[in-house]
Amino acid sequence: MSKPRPSDRHDAPDPDDTFEEIVDEATQRDPDLAVIEAGSRTLRAHSGQPQGEAAPARPADPETDQALRAVEQELAGRWGETKLEPSVTRIAALMDVLGEPQRAYPSIHITGTNGKTSTARMIEALLNAFELRTGRYTSPHVQSITERISLDGSPIEPERFIETYEDVKPYVEMVDAQQPYRLSFFEVLTGMAYAAFADAPVDVAVVEVGMGGTWDATNVIDSTVAVVTPISLDHTDRLGTTPAEIAGEKAGVIKQGATVILAQQPVDAAQVMLKKAVEVDATVAREGMEFGVTSREIAVGGQLLTLRGLGGEYTDIFLPLYGAHQAHNAAVALSAVEAFFGIGAEQARSLDIDAIRKAFASVLSPGRLEVVRSSPTVVLDAAHNPAGAKAAADGISEAFSFSRLIGVVGTSGDKDARGLLEAFEPIFAEIVITQNSTARAMDVDELAAIAVEVFGDDRVQVEPRLDDALEAAITLAEEEDEYAGAGVLVTGSVITVGEARLLLGRG
Repeated sequence: MSKPRPSDRHDAPDPDDTFEEIVDEATQRDPDLAVIEAGSRTLRAHSGQPQGEAAPARPADPETDQALRAVEQELAGRWGETKLEPSVTRIAALMDVLGEPQRAYPSIHITGTNGKTSTARMIEALLNAFELRTGRYTSPHVQSITERISLDGSPIEPERFIETYEDVKPYVEMVDAQQPYRLSFFEVLTGMAYAAFADAPVDVAVVEVGMGGTWDATNVIDSTVAVVTPISLDHTDRLGTTPAEIAGEKAGVIKQGATVILAQQPVDAAQVMLKKAVEVDATVAREGMEFGVTSREIAVGGQLLTLRGLGGEYTDIFLPLYGAHQAHNAAVALSAVEAFFGIGAEQARSLDIDAIRKAFASVLSPGRLEVVRSSPTVVLDAAHNPAGAKAAADGISEAFSFSRLIGVVGTSGDKDARGLLEAFEPIFAEIVITQNSTARAMDVDELAAIAVEVFGDDRVQVEPRLDDALEAAITLAEEEDEYAGAGVLVTGSVITVGEARLLLGRG
């Protein structure tokens, strides 16, 4: 963490002197970033001194459930989330015929590779704590499609989801008829979210990109705050094969004059983001310089944090989530909300500490190192790329004292399965390879072959059905008395985790 900023004190030096100090710091950190940061405004130069249910179940009413399934089926008939025609032409056309609902409220736009959904949930909880009505749009869902659109911290009611779909459907069909390609599954859902937020109405929308940024369907909003969570390699066939290339796509969410909350990044990714900030005269706050995690310690059910925000230090914050990565997500979320309220650039004050503590203590993030069963302990984590797997492995090693950990892994076919397995290899005593029920799932035999290369044949068991895999892993965890402290981690895909959550009675 950096020392208290000069502008936090009553004897603050001249802004030009402060700016020279920033350039000097940047030069000392990395010479290649110095020129970029000199041209980019940073919050250091301007600054002074309730969450809802986790994941909904199917509707209890049979008629509502049937109607929701009909909507899901219609949406499933469109291009899936992995088939893309990279442009915002169709979603812009839909927004136009809907009357530009996305401009009815300010928004916070979140991109990055890992941590987007957890960060969005934290931002939402913080805004709710200050009595703002929120709309949150995230993807993919863990159990129910309605999770993707949340109002005031809770997933949209199934009846309202169905009603919103029926409201936008005629306009969707109108756009379909005018475009070379029909609107995709994700584009229709994005239009539904923006329409639902305008109808609510919300005070602010918290929007997570689906993929990338520049041509992502969500990128028809003019967000005042852009959040960039850590960038690593994922979707390399569409976004690029290096962090810099991927950052180039994700930088598209940074709008003219916006504030950018930049989590710690690989240097080449940071360079791209800062160059973009220069181009659009955006203000940048960087983790580790303008904000960050001052301290953290393990606590029962989570961790206790001290965070340095744009407006000062926030102490004794309990976060009921595990892992250092969630602490960093919390610092990013806090700074994003401060920036939304103008703290750092326009106001020299801190947010109410009691509201901050209450908000963070309420945060839920299903499928992110989530404990869903005891005796033996079963943990779910939606890690689906090597960086996410490394964070999950570090988090579970730190927060749980398992004497023996069994992995249940089912990945999607387009992911770096070897990299993910290698990240988990040091913490798994044995691994059960499986697959989820979707067409995107990697073939169980193909995944098992990779697992044998990584773990060795004697540590790998194969169970094509997820329910059988869960039972096998629990049996392995329970099989010997000496392993009374054994646990199970289910991971590899959001879909695998969602299906496991239902099988384990959390739906």
